[in-house]
Amino acid sequence: MKYSALTVAVCLALGATSTQAQERDPYTTSDFGGVGLLQTPTARMNSEGHLTVGYSDTDDYRRMSLTLQLFDWLEATARYTDLRYSYYSRDPEFSNDQTLKDKGFDLKFRLAEEGTWMPEFAVGLRDLGGTGLFSGEYFVGSKGFETDNWGTFDVHLGMGFGYLGRRDNISNPFCEITDEFCERDNTTKPGGGDIEWGRMFKGPAAVFGGVEWRTPVEGLRIKAEYDPNHYQNDRVPAPIDPENPRVIEVDSPWNIGAEYALNQHVNLKLGYQRGNTMTFGFSFRYNLATANQVKLEPAKREAKYSTTARFSDLDIQRLSQDLLNETGFRVAQVTTDSAEERVTLYAEQTRYRDPEEAVEKAARILSNELPEQVTRYEIAELKDGLGIVQYNVNAPYYKSAARGERFYRDEQDALSVSEIRPLGPQHSTTSYEAIAPKTWGYNVSPKLSQAFGGAESFYLYQLALMGDAYYQVNDNLEISGVIGLNLINNYDEFNFLVDNLENPLPRVRTRIREYSDNQDLWLENLQATYTNQLSNDWYYAMYGGYLERMFGGVGGEVLYRPLNSRWAFGVDLNYVHQRDPDNSFAFEDYDVLTGHASVYWQPEWFKNSLIKVQAGRFLAGDEGVQIDFSHQFDSGVSAGAYAAFTNVSREDYGEGGFTKGFYLSIPFDLFFVRNTLSRGTIGWQPITRDGGQMLNRTINLYQTTEARGFKAGKNER
Repeated sequence: MKYSALTVAVCLALGATSTQAQERDPYTTSDFGGVGLLQTPTARMNSEGHLTVGYSDTDDYRRMSLTLQLFDWLEATARYTDLRYSYYSRDPEFSNDQTLKDKGFDLKFRLAEEGTWMPEFAVGLRDLGGTGLFSGEYFVGSKGFETDNWGTFDVHLGMGFGYLGRRDNISNPFCEITDEFCERDNTTKPGGGDIEWGRMFKGPAAVFGGVEWRTPVEGLRIKAEYDPNHYQNDRVPAPIDPENPRVIEVDSPWNIGAEYALNQHVNLKLGYQRGNTMTFGFSFRYNLATANQVKLEPAKREAKYSTTARFSDLDIQRLSQDLLNETGFRVAQVTTDSAEERVTLYAEQTRYRDPEEAVEKAARILSNELPEQVTRYEIAELKDGLGIVQYNVNAPYYKSAARGERFYRDEQDALSVSEIRPLGPQHSTTSYEAIAPKTWGYNVSPKLSQAFGGAESFYLYQLALMGDAYYQVNDNLEISGVIGLNLINNYDEFNFLVDNLENPLPRVRTRIREYSDNQDLWLENLQATYTNQLSNDWYYAMYGGYLERMFGGVGGEVLYRPLNSRWAFGVDLNYVHQRDPDNSFAFEDYDVLTGHASVYWQPEWFKNSLIKVQAGRFLAGDEGVQIDFSHQFDSGVSAGAYAAFTNVSREDYGEGGFTKGFYLSIPFDLFFVRNTLSRGTIGWQPITRDGGQMLNRTINLYQTTEARGFKAGKNER
């Protein structure tokens, strides 16, 4: 089950102090976001999974940033800069009196770790895909020096280009190699969206540097830096006072500041910059990779000798209930072979994200309850009527390890995975019914839909109460639906859809105002879904109905996913009509055949990462490819980014240039004392436009078959 950004945000806020093993003394961020001093970056990196949400106010600019350490060598930052002395546009009917919000994205790569004598080195790219107002690149090195009584001094020295090179106090070394790097195009592009590879590391260069003093006072740091920007080129596109456009005055290139950690999650900072400006800010930090929660679950049973002589003496119903309560496996059927030496349980996992933990607990129960003559336990995991994977336990090996009879044996070595062994007379002679499958269910939860960076309002939102229910007709067929009740929203401010606006693309997503504002009670989804298998590796799904809030129709998906493989391939095809925003059961005239061929790859050199490439036709009829990269931390939290590139021109697409976004997927058992498979997603898409938009399908076979993914060393032995 998935929950909204609202639920995730509340859990993060409430669970921050109790669900995390915080890393020791993390590095602080600059005003731009990203580890740094005040205006300048450093080469330092926080530990993998470290997340920082920050705000800074330097009078002319107010910046809101989110920085994530995706790998120990890669830092990513998303940022909005509020230019408080510039309007979003000169047309008040278009953007009201909103000030300009400039979005940007930064990357920093570690080149070398710090050694005894060598500094840590990094290269960074600032304001990728933005308008170019703050774009720049840099190389920087950092070296730490510890003292006995005065704390630690961290010294930084770097060279910047673009926004970080405007003081022009050193020759550009690349210009010495080729004249192409001597000049830089500093023009800005309203709307942004393009990555200007051709201007990187070009033009004037400047040296920057500084020092951070980690004082003996716990939590207090003092910062000083030399700023490589003289600010005389900082210009705003739509000044609030056109007759007197603001020029940033600079009395000194030196900036100083102090930052204090209130606790392990919250920092406050003050600064004095440009020799004339007081600045302030704060940040919230949290490590997604080390997040955890103490569980109030039944402990793994103590290993004992079974007192059951024959399988027929076993209480299958009691055993199945114990497995459900202690391991999350809802057992539907139990079979044995003719000699009662192999026992197979066909079950669905209902609570545990970590299959190994559930299987280990189940193995303890089975070893204590099943007759000693049983030599092999098999748990065939089922989901949505599909056979996913079979967990196998070598019973004699496992029991000797669990009971301490062989000190050199590990319980883990007795576990393996394989394809599900098919039912049939040649494999089993006895079958027992266990717990009746759950045929229906419902849930009520809040949902927060949101959009950032619009002209009319920086933040558009709708808070709704969603009720969903399902009925399982049989193992393969399910009927499900979702209704929504509007609580509050401000989408009435969104005016992209006006009568005289000519848009070359069908409005498949920009009619969000109508869908959010025209009905207080609506049918979000109502569909029938059929899932089945062609063979062990081949899965398919067919579905039809009101598939999402804006579209309904019919579709299907086929997935090829070999067990324990880094690769999977899929195809989905859908014929859909646009739904009427005024009537949940009606359709409009627009229809489209949309679908994609998908490739899924778990690369060997990016641990716990997934690259997904989907090529095909999007909802507006445009054709192209969407690329999605995600990385899962040890805690189960996933961070990802995506971008869609289609045959729609930049001019036809509009502001933003192409569809792109970022997301965090967070398992809720990080906040609860009981295990759960539920997850919540926080997404950020800078601008919602009609190009590169995909159908929001409720069924995704790759996610359904997640347990078949690559796991080193877990093949059948």
